[in-house]
Amino acid sequence: MTLSFSRRLILLAAGLAVFAAAGASPARADRCTDIANQLKQQVDGLKVGITAANIIYLSHPMAKEMSLGCANRKYSNELYVKGTSRKPKAEFMSFVAGAAAIVFTLPKDDMLKGVSRCMSRMGFFRGDDVSIRYRRLDMNCTRTKVDAAIAISRGLDQ
Repeated sequence: MTLSFSRRLILLAAGLAVFAAAGASPARADRCTDIANQLKQQVDGLKVGITAANIIYLSHPMAKEMSLGCANRKYSNELYVKGTSRKPKAEFMSFVAGAAAIVFTLPKDDMLKGVSRCMSRMGFFRGDDVSIRYRRLDMNCTRTKVDAAIAISRGLDQ
């Protein structure tokens, strides 16, 4: 039994469609969701919220606000955490360092050093908005009369 040319062409197209569907690579949002799920598994008390505009909102008892920014035109990943007090405690800094270590795959000790360096530079002489660069990460610490926040991001070229 021989197949006509049109039937062979249809079978070839169907085979290529199955191959293309099986070999499709995951989108960038999936990688960001994977990082959020890793955070949820490794940090006690962390809950993953909704995703909107490439930002995954997270919640934890130590943080007033927390979010994980996915890749966009300016950075590859960003972790934003706002504390509950103007002067963050050591537990808060350890929590932020642990979460940042998971997101950026760096040792927690190095991240703790960078987070504490950024938070401690805020004050009378340098002001309430401090930006530093540590281990190829951009850290921006801000504080108001009520709370302090840190945003850690890695640029696209890093």
